[in-house]
Amino acid sequence: MWKTILRRVLVMIPQILILSLLVFLMAQIMPGDPFTGLITPDMDPQTIEKLREAAGLNNPWYIQYWDWITNALQGDFGKSYTYKVPVAELIGQRVGNTIWLSIVSLIFTYLIALPLGMYAGRHNGSLGDKAISFYNYISFAIPVFVFALLLIWIFGFVLGWFPTRGTVQTGLAEGSLAYIWSRFYHLILPALSYALLATTVIIQYLRTGVIDAKQEDYVKTARAKGVPEKVVYNKHIFRNSILPIASFLGYDITGLIGGSIFIERVFSFPGMGRLFIDSLLARDYSVITALILLFGLTALFGTLLSDIIMSIVDPRIRIE
Repeated sequence: MWKTILRRVLVMIPQILILSLLVFLMAQIMPGDPFTGLITPDMDPQTIEKLREAAGLNNPWYIQYWDWITNALQGDFGKSYTYKVPVAELIGQRVGNTIWLSIVSLIFTYLIALPLGMYAGRHNGSLGDKAISFYNYISFAIPVFVFALLLIWIFGFVLGWFPTRGTVQTGLAEGSLAYIWSRFYHLILPALSYALLATTVIIQYLRTGVIDAKQEDYVKTARAKGVPEKVVYNKHIFRNSILPIASFLGYDITGLIGGSIFIERVFSFPGMGRLFIDSLLARDYSVITALILLFGLTALFGTLLSDIIMSIVDPRIRIE
C-alpha cells in the first residue's frame, strides 16, 4: 500500500504544476490589478505605472509565472498589497481558524447524519423516515448563506444563545479554560449552520445502504442464529452500510475547508474563506492565487486520503 501511495504522490506533482499554472492564468485574466483601487482623479498615472513596474506586473506572463512558482516552492507567495504583510504569514494567521471550524463542522455533521441515516434505513416507510426525508429535501434546497442568516437571527438575536461573529470573547487570557471554552462557543453556531446542510448526502447513502443490507444473506443468517436485533444493525448492517460514506470522508474534509467561504463571510469569522472574499474585492492577486492553490492542493490530497481511509475501513479493499 505504501508503494501505491508513493506513486499517487508522484502523479500529483504534475497535477500540482498544472493547477498552479491555471490558477496563475486565471488571476491574470481578472479585470484590473492590485493597484487599480488606488486610482483616483487626483492620482498621477505615472505613480501607478511605477508601482506596477516595481511589482513586475509589466513583465510577460511566463516570466511572472516563473518568478511566482519558484518563490512559492520556497514558501514565499509574495506580499499582500492590502494587508502589507507576507502572504504566507497572513494565511498562517487564518488557517488555524478555518481548520478548527472544519473539524467541529465535520464532527457535528456525522453526529447528526449517522443516527438519522440508520433510523431512516431501519424504519423505512415510517413517519420518522418521512420526516427525515423531508428534512433532507429542505437541507438540499436551501442555500447555505440563507440558512446561516436564519440561524443567526433565531439563535443569535431572538434567543441570544450564541455569539454571531468573531472567534473568541475579548479580554480572556490565551490558553485559559475560559479562553478555550469561548473559542469553542463561538464555533458552535457557524459549525451547526454548515453541518445541518451537509448531512444530506450522508443520510441518503446510509439509509439506502441499510435498506439494501437488510435483505442480505449474512443478515438473515445472523437473525436465524438468534443474534439480537440491536447487534445485527450496529455490528453487521452498519459496518457494511458505512463503506460508501467512508470513501467520501477525505472529500468531506477538503470540501469543508473550501465550503467555509460563505459561513465565514456571514459570521464575520476570520478564516481563509473570509480572507479569500476580501482579497477578491480588493483585487489582492498574491493572496487570491495562494488561496486558490491551497484549496486545490487540499482537494488533491483529499482524493488520496479517501483511498487510504477506504482501505483501512474495508480490509477487502486495497489500493491497486
